[in-house]
Amino acid sequence: MTRRLCSLPRQPVPCSAPGLTAERLGALLAGRRMWVNGTVLHYCFLDARSDASVIPVPGTGELRRVPWAGCEEQRDVVRGCFREWQDLGIGITFAEVGDRHEAELRVGFQSGAGSWSAVGRDALSVGRGERTMNLGWDVTAPAERGSVLHQIGHALGMVHEHQSPYAGLHWDDEAVYAELAGPPNFWSRETTDTNVLRRLDACEADGSVWDPQSVMTLPIGPGLVLEPEQYRGGLRPPGTLSPADKEFVLRWYPPARPDAPDALVPFRSAPLCLGPGGQADFTVEPPETRDYTVGTFGDADTVLVVFEERGGEPRFLAGRDDGGTPDNAAVRVRLVKGRRYAVRIRLYSTWGSGETAVMCW
Repeated sequence: MTRRLCSLPRQPVPCSAPGLTAERLGALLAGRRMWVNGTVLHYCFLDARSDASVIPVPGTGELRRVPWAGCEEQRDVVRGCFREWQDLGIGITFAEVGDRHEAELRVGFQSGAGSWSAVGRDALSVGRGERTMNLGWDVTAPAERGSVLHQIGHALGMVHEHQSPYAGLHWDDEAVYAELAGPPNFWSRETTDTNVLRRLDACEADGSVWDPQSVMTLPIGPGLVLEPEQYRGGLRPPGTLSPADKEFVLRWYPPARPDAPDALVPFRSAPLCLGPGGQADFTVEPPETRDYTVGTFGDADTVLVVFEERGGEPRFLAGRDDGGTPDNAAVRVRLVKGRRYAVRIRLYSTWGSGETAVMCW
């Protein structure tokens, strides 16, 4: 019997500036969803009193309310899985908060809505009242812990391992469509393409070697893979973090050095809709007096600039304000509690145009 599988929505490929080399484009694609190492990622569990979906009841014309909240036992499983990832020694810290407005990751448990997560920094473009992750079945059941580890892997920026171009899997496409169109998944052909059959580009993959033991590999039943022969009986990953999973996240998020600065604490995120040459400002009020880091966060076509507001006039503090081609360096700046600052983002090319999510530290 087919297991319930993680379902991610299809994401559009971002536009790229003309003339980019293949190496440059690959680097941009590989890092566009990854967090800045050292970030504190806050997560929260959504509330049964206020958070729910209203869905139609088939054949009745009526609507019913399905809450997003989960029981404490389910929350404990999720907390434990966050700890398991963090205990690898990665440079990302997870912190639970009670206020959704402080949380980059917002976890729901809507039954029947499938299990899925925004991938990496895609979570920043999700509205504050919406989930960035859903666990659509009882994660306290035996063998379901792997589903939670899988979704947190997505939240860290990882993709589906079975779609790696290095896997060399030859699927029986029509058999896959038929299998996943039935219970318990009821997937459309497009959903099946997005989550199983589509082969990732090399720059999108989590590594240069396929790992069938990865927690990011979906379990697949027999008769769906034609070649290699050893997988005709199906893919059965153990649902635990493999050595390659650990290697990948430690490569992107290495442990902080003893002489490194404190963890980066986000003080603002904002979804902005910018086109090439566009810019936008937003005001920040830091929660405490401390050093923050501003920078381009992996995309050298975008730059952040910090100004302090004094007497209604902006005073340049940090970043690049000369209108020239930005570099990829981050700049540390000290912000003082109680003063007002403006952070400006400028987009220099078509890369990243559209909904651009910005975080500053």
